[in-house]
Amino acid sequence: MRRLLPSMPLDVLLRSIGIAVLAFVSCAYSLALAHSTGVMSLWIANGVLVGCLLRLPTRHWWAYLLFGFAGNGGGQLLLHNPLLASLGLATANTLEILIISGAVRWRFAEISSDTPFLELGRVALTSTLIACALSALLAGLVVHVAQGIPLFAYLNTWYRAHVVGMVIVATLTLVTLIEKGRLLGVRGKRWLLVRDMTLIAGTTLAVFTQSRYPLLFLVYPPLLLAVFRHRFAGLVLGIALVAAMTNIATALGVGPFELIPGGSETEHTILAQVFMGVTCLIAVPVALILAERRQLVIRIRESELRYRILADYAGDLVMRIRPDGQRRYVSPSIKDLLGWNVEDFMTPRPDLIHPDDRDRVAKAVTDLHREGGSTITTYRICHKNGHYVWFEALARLVPSPEGDGAMEIIYTGRDVTQRVLTEHALADSERRLRTIADNVPAVIAHVDATEHYTFVNAYVKHVSGADPLKMIGKTMREVRGEQIYSDLKGHIATALGGKAVTFEYEADYRGKHTYFQTNFVPDCDQEGQVCGVYALTTDITHIKEVEQELTKLARFDTLTGLANRRHFDEHMAMMLLQKCRQPSALLLMMIDVDHFKRVNDSWGHGVGDEVLKEVGRRIQGCLRKRDLVARLGGDEFVVLVEDVDSSSIGEGLARKVQAAMEPEMTVGTVRVQVTLSIGVALCQSVVSADDFMKIADAELYKAKSDGRNAYRMVMHGS
Repeated sequence: MRRLLPSMPLDVLLRSIGIAVLAFVSCAYSLALAHSTGVMSLWIANGVLVGCLLRLPTRHWWAYLLFGFAGNGGGQLLLHNPLLASLGLATANTLEILIISGAVRWRFAEISSDTPFLELGRVALTSTLIACALSALLAGLVVHVAQGIPLFAYLNTWYRAHVVGMVIVATLTLVTLIEKGRLLGVRGKRWLLVRDMTLIAGTTLAVFTQSRYPLLFLVYPPLLLAVFRHRFAGLVLGIALVAAMTNIATALGVGPFELIPGGSETEHTILAQVFMGVTCLIAVPVALILAERRQLVIRIRESELRYRILADYAGDLVMRIRPDGQRRYVSPSIKDLLGWNVEDFMTPRPDLIHPDDRDRVAKAVTDLHREGGSTITTYRICHKNGHYVWFEALARLVPSPEGDGAMEIIYTGRDVTQRVLTEHALADSERRLRTIADNVPAVIAHVDATEHYTFVNAYVKHVSGADPLKMIGKTMREVRGEQIYSDLKGHIATALGGKAVTFEYEADYRGKHTYFQTNFVPDCDQEGQVCGVYALTTDITHIKEVEQELTKLARFDTLTGLANRRHFDEHMAMMLLQKCRQPSALLLMMIDVDHFKRVNDSWGHGVGDEVLKEVGRRIQGCLRKRDLVARLGGDEFVVLVEDVDSSSIGEGLARKVQAAMEPEMTVGTVRVQVTLSIGVALCQSVVSADDFMKIADAELYKAKSDGRNAYRMVMHGS
């Protein structure tokens, strides 16, 4: 080591020490987090080193890898791993780093903003999957031999943590080193980036601070919006925020992953890894395609500049063509453009036009002679070397300068091969971007400042059945209808005023009542003026249905379908409050099934449950719709009746309920005779709910004491 260090340049030595520190800190952090939670969820160190190596000269990689090995091994030793195991694991990590960095650098000598990012992503992902598999196998063998840990279990944990860590951390590190200061956004408009990051952080925090609903999908709209608006800056900062909050929430044992009943820390960690992986799979391709699209746009601009220079200095192909096709003039630029001499082109040469374009060109010439004016035609013409060149030709019909009354064609043509090919490539890129947008499980749309649709993804057809192509150019009022538009127009005005807004609304589509959550985000131009609105709409019907089902479970007995104790208590409190304002008598009946334990003991709890259901149905059948019957638990039922004029009504109702039990109940082959003991309290004056229940319960006790199959009644406050 002493021989190596003096031979290093000072800057290489300082970078090597920095890499060692990064490897040590990130390794120790990941291991400490794994020790505290019991499961390794994200391995950071290798991604950091790969991102750094891809921006450093390869001639000094040996030094960086050596110091990285030392930092990695030191981090392992810090967490009390045995020396040999630490060295073996550091070797596995170094092997993984070397394979991925070497594969990417072999394919791309230099990585910059001009790199073809889709190809880079393919090479990086392939090498990551292979390298992590090899390092996992080596690490698994090391810990199996050194510590006796099961090979497959450790291999599985290692592989998942390293793949997710490499995809996230290496990408973020590399983009950060490439973008540098640009990562913080354009100067003067960085508040937009801060605003969008705040939206991502707020959404992610809201998702992970509750464990009641599976709302992970809500993270994607603001993240994709940040990627669309800020490209790699939005990708890096957005994924970093989501990954950090996901790891923290998983470590603390909170968030939607806790919805799994009895889920272990391992299961929660796996879900977190899957979520982070899916997040990268959704956001990274979008950022890569946007980057390629930007490169194509730049190429188009550069190509147009080159064409302007050619027109100014080299000249376009210019011809004067007589009605019979003979050329009166062919410019010398024909030699530079198509390789032909001027004399080769003085006679008509339709054979040089591409066979697929001949009919179209002939029709354009015929129409020009018939209608006059000018026409622009793009077609392919054969170069003297045998390949075809795309030409854009402007043809204008003008009087012949020879004064013979003939009309000649003035032809100006230029080579637009590069532009056409670039347009085709740009169209392919837009098609790929559209494919991604169409498969995002949300309706993504854009309307201009006049509320006309300019973009709608294909998911709208899944939601409402509308054709997205037919929506383009129409207003929101025309597409959504007056009723829905009236609910939306206030939010649209807010967004067009420059403020993002999130809201929920309901609508009927395809015969189904549907709930939606929509985000309206202002679309601002380079001057900060609002020129439209982005709309991201998510179907949250299943969430609302779960909420309604939970409400039902909280207020109704799952066995009988009657009201439960909570619902009854709230209803009685409301009735007593109304009684204070408008005095009227209330009737409370406490009901027990006589000797119900014998039913369970004789025929089992299945028969007992069916008996309780039938008792509830028969009691319900004796009451008015506005009266309330509830099951308090076990074989205890309670009835609350309002507007009772006299005690005779209470006695009549008690006898009616008892009479309803006289027919035997049949459960399968079992026939059961059921009787009831009933305590009735008629309240004329205001009492508390507890006192009211105690009065009725006391009467129930009397009925039981008198031999059951009876009712007892008392009037309170008469």
